[in-house]
Amino acid sequence: MNKKEWKEEQERVDFVLSEVIVREHDLKEKLGDVKTDVINIRKNFWEDVTVNLDNAEEAAETFASIKQQAELMSESERRHKHDIKQLNNLHKLKHSPYFGRIDFLENGESNSESIYIGTSSFVDQTGMEFYVYDWRAPISSLYYDYGVGAGQYDTPMGTIAGDIKVKKQFIIKNGKIQHMFHTGITIGDELLQEVLGNQSNSEMKNIVATIQKEQNQIIRNEKGRLLIVQGVAGSGKTSAALQRVAYLLYRYRDTLSADEIVLFSPNPLFTSYISTVLPELGEENMQQTTFQSYLQHRLGSNWRLEDQFDQMEYVLHRKEDPQYAARIEGIKVKSSIQFINYIDHLIDSLSSSGMIFKDIIFREDTLFSKAKIEKYFYRIDRTIPIPNRLHIVSEQLLKEVRAFELNEQKQEWVDREIELLDIEVLTKVHNKVEKEKQKESDVFYQYEREQELLRALVVKRKLKRVRDSISQFRFLDVTSIYLNLFKKELNEFMTHWPEICSTTVEQIKEKFFLYEDVTPYLYLKGKLEGFQINTLIKHVFIDEAQDYSPFQFAFIRQMFPRAKWTVLGDFNQSIYAHSNTSSFLTLETLFLSSEIIKYDLKQSYRSTSQIIEFAKHIVQASIEPFNRNGEKPKVIKVKDKKDLILALSRRIKIKLESYGTVAVICKTKAESETLFNALHKELDVRLITKDSAGFDSGVLIIPSYLAKGVEFDAVIIPNVSSSIYANKNESKLLYTICTRAMHSLELLYHDTVSPLLLNCPSTSFEKQIE
Repeated sequence: MNKKEWKEEQERVDFVLSEVIVREHDLKEKLGDVKTDVINIRKNFWEDVTVNLDNAEEAAETFASIKQQAELMSESERRHKHDIKQLNNLHKLKHSPYFGRIDFLENGESNSESIYIGTSSFVDQTGMEFYVYDWRAPISSLYYDYGVGAGQYDTPMGTIAGDIKVKKQFIIKNGKIQHMFHTGITIGDELLQEVLGNQSNSEMKNIVATIQKEQNQIIRNEKGRLLIVQGVAGSGKTSAALQRVAYLLYRYRDTLSADEIVLFSPNPLFTSYISTVLPELGEENMQQTTFQSYLQHRLGSNWRLEDQFDQMEYVLHRKEDPQYAARIEGIKVKSSIQFINYIDHLIDSLSSSGMIFKDIIFREDTLFSKAKIEKYFYRIDRTIPIPNRLHIVSEQLLKEVRAFELNEQKQEWVDREIELLDIEVLTKVHNKVEKEKQKESDVFYQYEREQELLRALVVKRKLKRVRDSISQFRFLDVTSIYLNLFKKELNEFMTHWPEICSTTVEQIKEKFFLYEDVTPYLYLKGKLEGFQINTLIKHVFIDEAQDYSPFQFAFIRQMFPRAKWTVLGDFNQSIYAHSNTSSFLTLETLFLSSEIIKYDLKQSYRSTSQIIEFAKHIVQASIEPFNRNGEKPKVIKVKDKKDLILALSRRIKIKLESYGTVAVICKTKAESETLFNALHKELDVRLITKDSAGFDSGVLIIPSYLAKGVEFDAVIIPNVSSSIYANKNESKLLYTICTRAMHSLELLYHDTVSPLLLNCPSTSFEKQIE
């Protein structure tokens, strides 16, 4: 690239930055004025409102005055918030105003237009000339989808076609062009090499400058109700999903807000890792939760719940347990399509018989027996759905409660309760009677009226719990109905059914749910009582979706019936006992085939080509590594188990000389804790647990399943001996660990190496002895 061209481009950067500075100054002054207006409106709110409630007309005028003043304050606060957002965008533009340029000649036009693309739009004071186009604008898709030559983009008015005459990519830092490339492909290798070669940190990078064509299609797709992205490790699935959120908020900014989007992430650590991406793009974060948190919320605080990490620990660490084989089978069957069908069949049969109810108790006496409730339920037309029948029963019971309440006011216990009322309640009732009494009323009438109100109050208070219980269908014994599933012989399901049944019953009677039981239980509860659906959510995003069971997908679908779905996963990273390829197939059955769009991302960008060439053989996966060179992974043998700690300490110190983040990824929590205890006195290390909300640079010791979705400069696997990774079923776990590494991967072992590495060609790694 010649000096003249570089000079011209730098001059344009300087011009745009000078305009940014002017706009920033004007906006700061405006913000000061708006803030003052907001403060004054708040301070003088009631002074500017005329309050008059003498009659209906005056009251209506007062209400209108209050409403007008509130709307004025709301509009001022909205403008203030909008201006702050603009100021934040300008601040980002000062460092790097844009990253791309295309010169586009529209068909039928004589002159091409230079289009500069950045993270947000920036126009001149008239609003007519774009200095920078937002990367989400329709015209910006040309940058991601085409090289030099013919191109087109869609707009609300139709498709616009033409020719791309020039395509450039920039790296601009602190207002200075660091690198500039001409390119004939979507995103040049030079720019990707520059970005991907940087060190990792505790937050995901903003990738809008390096979005690939296939990622751009995922981001901008608006056609399907179910968007499935199967992508290999490091293919940019999560990044594309977050850019998709940003795109949707931009595209539908008048009808979609961030709180109408929910993302299910694999763990709190991952949630922290991605938390800055959307704010960097000037958007608010969507709602984020883990499926575990969502289950606990739905289950309520009366139950203890095993989480998926404790379940994973059991699967990886408790193979000597005599009940191990039964537990594994139980996990698989309770997550399966067959179990969904089994529960659905039970629900159908409950229409005729088998519903289990609980007595409704009031003051230690049975107010409504379970037999009576059952009689009410089964006399209702069986063609009516069960939740509707329960609602009819509830209305009948509440009606009877009202009659019971009037009669109960005459009982002796009410008088005793009145004596226990505090003085504030007594005074309130007395004043009420004082206001309503007639001139002719005598003292005796006043006393009788007070007693009448107090009796009604006492009984109403006492019956509140009963009413709530009836309204919320607590008279239905869902737990017993669920446990009835495990009192039938289902040997066609599995060989360990009796053991599974006894364990399930035992745990639930102790008010404890195994992780594999929670979703089926809540599914059954929702089918019987009616699901507590959320119709406000318009988009559901699920990351690491390969770790969800068919049952879990079916449950989430019931929760958000109106939402569009974006589902991202990698079959090669299915590390949980319940996860399998049928999960996605089940998910597809929940939507019409015409509503489903799929993408398959084969290229990996996170790791060097050497790391990918090594890791892909562990699971025999078809992965195309991006051409970024680095050192080969090292498989290091040490003398014995005791020497592992010494060798690990040496390797960590060496890696810290070159990299900011070194992750020691262990198989289990127990292995992580053992290593931490052995190393923390000598090295500055941090132990990551399931409760960790984030991480900083340095040395991290982390269990395998908590590293999902995160990346590190260097990864050391402290022990890949055959005694640790022996089971073929753990190949996906080992592959997942290896692909967390961006630049460096080392694996230590003693005695004999894991058989899971035997498929890796000897040319794909270096052998070393410590």
